[in-house]
Amino acid sequence: MSTLDHKIDFAVVVSVSKANPNGDPLNGNRPRQNYDGHGEISDVAIKRKVRNRLQDMGEAIFVQSDDRKIDDFKSLRDRADAHPELVKMLKAKNASSDEFATITCQQWLDVRAFGQVFAFKGANLSVGVRGPVSIHTATSVDPIDIVSTQITKSVNSVTGEKRSSDTMGMKHRVDFGVYVFKGSINTQLAEKTGFTHEDADKIKQALITLFENDSSSARPDGSMEVYKVYWWEHSSKLGQYSSAKVHRSLKVESRIDTPKTIDDYRIELDELDGLNVDVIDGQ
Repeated sequence: MSTLDHKIDFAVVVSVSKANPNGDPLNGNRPRQNYDGHGEISDVAIKRKVRNRLQDMGEAIFVQSDDRKIDDFKSLRDRADAHPELVKMLKAKNASSDEFATITCQQWLDVRAFGQVFAFKGANLSVGVRGPVSIHTATSVDPIDIVSTQITKSVNSVTGEKRSSDTMGMKHRVDFGVYVFKGSINTQLAEKTGFTHEDADKIKQALITLFENDSSSARPDGSMEVYKVYWWEHSSKLGQYSSAKVHRSLKVESRIDTPKTIDDYRIELDELDGLNVDVIDGQ
């Protein structure tokens, strides 16, 4: 496997229908919004979904969520300690940070792609790995309308508990919205982590299938859909164009005042001389 030797930019268009794409725990788990009223999905949430998809594809993932983990480790420290070379280096006084980073990048794809901070209490070694794959926060094309529904508790949690009519909660959703997020893969950092062409293809496939096996009460099956993935592969390490210019070449605008479906949006892509783009339908 050869290390990635050319810059890659990408963009993803996502549609949301009667779902909470990313709740804000500091705001009653309402869908995230910026100050202009546009919806947001944090880059952390997107990376979590990418990690989940990579894990579904059989890849070794270091940062596994508790509800999706495939091993018995209860923490990231436990997972790192399970590697015989890493545990020795964490306890050693003069271990090499570069050697530690190299081993972790070889072991786990998400470390190789996104980077990771290895700073554990009681360890003699603290290492920060910078990954080549960067992902922006997803932002809705138009301001979103949030629908809030009051729900009531229908059963008792424990025996003898008296259920009263004021045992209530709230659920929030976006009836419809189109979000766009963008990202890049940096070749200089790919060289440091050993990120390969094959790894890039796996990230691409994870983006195409981002919401597979991702359903929840807030995001029922079919409520979140990847509509299009745009994948630009440059011919050099630095690229023919800046990532900002590449990302600006994609324009997504609503055709009507109150869009209800993805067909109510106009998607245009400006051609950049010498730079080809692969446009893939989501699955």
